[in-house]
Amino acid sequence: MKKNYYRKMAVLGILLLALTVFQNYTDKSDENFPELTFISEDLPTEPLSEFDPNELDENQWQKLGFSEKQTSTILKYKKIVGGKFLSKEQFKKCFAVSEEKYTQLENFILLPETNADAKGNSNFKSFEKKSINITKKFNPDQFSQSDWENMGFSERQAAAILKYKNYLGGSFVSKEKFKECFIINNENYQKLEPYLILPAKTPVNFNNYTEKSGSSKNKFQHSNFDPNILDIKGWMALGFSKKQANVIVNYRERNFKGSFKTLEDIKDCFVISSEKFEELKPFIKLNPATMTKNSDDKKPEFKQEKTDFSKTDLNSITFKQLLEFGLDEKSAGSMIGFRKKLGGFMTKEQILETYNIDKELVQKLLSIAPLDNSKVERYSLVDAPEEWLKNHPYFKYSADKIIYYRISNPDDKKIWKLLKTKPEYEARMRLYVK
Repeated sequence: MKKNYYRKMAVLGILLLALTVFQNYTDKSDENFPELTFISEDLPTEPLSEFDPNELDENQWQKLGFSEKQTSTILKYKKIVGGKFLSKEQFKKCFAVSEEKYTQLENFILLPETNADAKGNSNFKSFEKKSINITKKFNPDQFSQSDWENMGFSERQAAAILKYKNYLGGSFVSKEKFKECFIINNENYQKLEPYLILPAKTPVNFNNYTEKSGSSKNKFQHSNFDPNILDIKGWMALGFSKKQANVIVNYRERNFKGSFKTLEDIKDCFVISSEKFEELKPFIKLNPATMTKNSDDKKPEFKQEKTDFSKTDLNSITFKQLLEFGLDEKSAGSMIGFRKKLGGFMTKEQILETYNIDKELVQKLLSIAPLDNSKVERYSLVDAPEEWLKNHPYFKYSADKIIYYRISNPDDKKIWKLLKTKPEYEARMRLYVK
C-alpha cells in the first residue's frame, strides 16, 4: 500500500515538474516575440517654423507632435550623443523619431546635414544662446522683427514668433495663446509673462474672432488707384495682408500677363472677398496706358481662358491650374506630390494634411472644387501588392507586418486585429482598402 502511495506521489511530482518547465518555456517564447510600437505622427498644433533641436525643452517637443515618452527619449538621446545634436543625420538616428515624422520636420531643422558638414562648415550658424532682457510692460502685437531681436531672440526665432502671430490672425489674443508659440520655451515665457499687455484668458468666441477681425480692421481712407501699377506694399496699404497681397500680384502676373483688363478680372481673384471688392470698386481706375499691349496691333491682349474650378476635379487638377488659383509653386508642388504618393485623394480633408501649403487658400479651393475618388486604386490587405504597401504613405510603416501576417492569416479581419493600430491610423488606411 505504501509503495503504491509513494509511486503515485512520485508520478504526480514528475507531472508538476514537467508542467512548470513547459510553462516557463512558453512564457519565454512570448517574451521573445518582437513587439512593434508605433511612433506618434500627430501634426504640430501650429504652422512650423525653423528651429534648433538643441534649444527645445520638453513642452516645445510636445508642441511639435511628440508624446511625453518620445520627448523623454529624445532628450535622453541628446545627452547620450554629448548633450547636443551636431547634424540632421544624428537627430534622424534617434529611434523615437519615425521616418515620416522626420520628413515633416527636416526642412525646418537648423542643423547641418551631416556630422562632417558640422565640423567643416564654418558658415552654419545655429541659434545663439542669449538671455532675454525686458524692463517694462509691452504689447507683443506691436513688436517688429527688430524689437524681438533687441529683446534677445535670434533673427530666426523673431521671424518664427511673427509667423505665429500671423497664423493667429495678426494678434496674439491672450497670454494663453502667446504661451503656445512653440519657439518660446517655458523659461522665457515666465520671464515675459509679467510684462505682457494681453488678457490672461483667450476669448470664448476666439474661433470667430480671427474671421471677424478681418472685417473689423481699421477702415482705410481710399483714393483712386490703378491696380496694374500696385506692388505688394501697395496692396497691403489697401488693407490686405502680405500673403494676400502676394497672391494678388502673382494672380495678375500669371493669369493676365501683368495687367487686369476689367473689373471682373479683379473681382475673380479668390483672396479678394466680395465685400472688399465693393469697398474698393469706386476707387479702381483702369488706365489703358498701363495695360499690356500687343506689339502688332497695339490693342490690349485678350485674357487667357480661365479655369472653372467648380468643375475641376481635385484628383486631376494640374500644377499650372493651382498656380492660376493663386497658390505659390511650393504649395502647388507639395499638393501634387502628396497626391501622387497616395495614388489620389479619397477625401478633401487629406489635402489639408499636405505639408508646406497655404491652408487658407487651399481651404477656399476645397470649398469650390469637387473631388472624384472613383479612379483611386484600392486593395484588400490580402491582395495588396508588396511594392504598393511599402511605398504608400499610410501603409509603409505597417507593410512588413501585413505581409507577414497574411501568410498564415489570409483574412482582412484577422490581419486588422493582429495589426493593433491606433484608431486614427486605421481609419486613414481603410480609405484605401476595399
